[in-house]
Amino acid sequence: MGSYTAEKITDKVYWVGAIDWGVRDFHGYLTSRGSTYNAFLVIDEKVTLIDTVKKPFEKEMLARISSVIAPEKIDYIISNHSEMDHTGCLPSVIELVKPEKVFASTMGKKALASHFFFDDDVITAVGSGDSISLGKSSITFVETRMLHWPDSMVSYLDTEKMMFSQDGFGMHLASTERYDDQLPSQVLLEESEKYYANILLPFSPMVTGLIKKLAELNLDIQLLCPDHGPIWRSDIGGILQRWEKWALQKCSLKAVVMYDTMWKSTGYLADAICDGLQSQGISVRVMSLDSSHRSDVATAVLDAGALIVGSPTINGQMFPRMADVLTYLKGLKPKNLIGGVFGSYGWSGEAVRDVEQYLSDMKIPLAVPSLNVNYVPGEDDLLKARELGIAVGRELKEKCGE
Repeated sequence: MGSYTAEKITDKVYWVGAIDWGVRDFHGYLTSRGSTYNAFLVIDEKVTLIDTVKKPFEKEMLARISSVIAPEKIDYIISNHSEMDHTGCLPSVIELVKPEKVFASTMGKKALASHFFFDDDVITAVGSGDSISLGKSSITFVETRMLHWPDSMVSYLDTEKMMFSQDGFGMHLASTERYDDQLPSQVLLEESEKYYANILLPFSPMVTGLIKKLAELNLDIQLLCPDHGPIWRSDIGGILQRWEKWALQKCSLKAVVMYDTMWKSTGYLADAICDGLQSQGISVRVMSLDSSHRSDVATAVLDAGALIVGSPTINGQMFPRMADVLTYLKGLKPKNLIGGVFGSYGWSGEAVRDVEQYLSDMKIPLAVPSLNVNYVPGEDDLLKARELGIAVGRELKEKCGE
């Protein structure tokens, strides 16, 4: 089936996934370092495949499986998450393998039936606390609904002390290195933070619940195996702590100044606002949408305390890229932010009003009145912009108790 080979993880478990070096867009999220689709083969009395891969990578997965065992010898398949990047080839794999059973959560059974029009007897539903015996090993299931789909669950393999966490604790990162300690720590931080900000942020209350549930279960997890990115073996505690921190979205002395500009006028205002913020000891990230992708903005906002947004007016409304990014951020539901709005215009100036409405919808209160400047800002306008930054900085320090 090809030259792809499995990678041995433990005496019982092999990585049989696929590497997607070329993917750059994941439903609007910029995957600048590609991705992996992880699948795992457990060799026991009941040979078990845990998750599958995106449809175009089916042959790669089957080749890796074939380097260990004939695919037809697989007895069980477990689907932890029904999203198509993990189940796209599931129907054809079921047809080839003809497994005794395919397991998914109750909601997973419904989702897979909706995706692939399975008959009712194709998928066996399992719930939290249910276990299956593979022979010498057993797998226990824990439902993690809305992390990040209703069907999501994790599976724990007892003898190997492995948690298969589907999209939990993952990242989009194409790599031949299979473990966290084989990769630069800064890359791991950047990509896990970006993944959380763009995928999990709306579900932060459930993340807090999951962290608590895992602590209560007191499972001995030596290998944490997500469906994207490396396996965690050296910094499991670290990634759990970072997720817990990101879920809380505590107040921080950081401001994101996001803007778009036609003829630099809104950009001049952004620079002046930045200067005002800095004068108050606020860490500032200035992001022009001319060079910043929506998913990078979302990542910057994850640990920010303030979001200040600037747009010129075009055709009686905000700039198109600004509408795109604000729509994206609105869906991610960031919490605990204060806001500010500014812009420039030629003859009408509706953009500021439009941006204010978005921030209101996102429940981000304005720390100061908005600034709307006609044409090119003069010295007085730039001074007002700097004062806006100072005022937001002071408000942020008060909010954070500094």
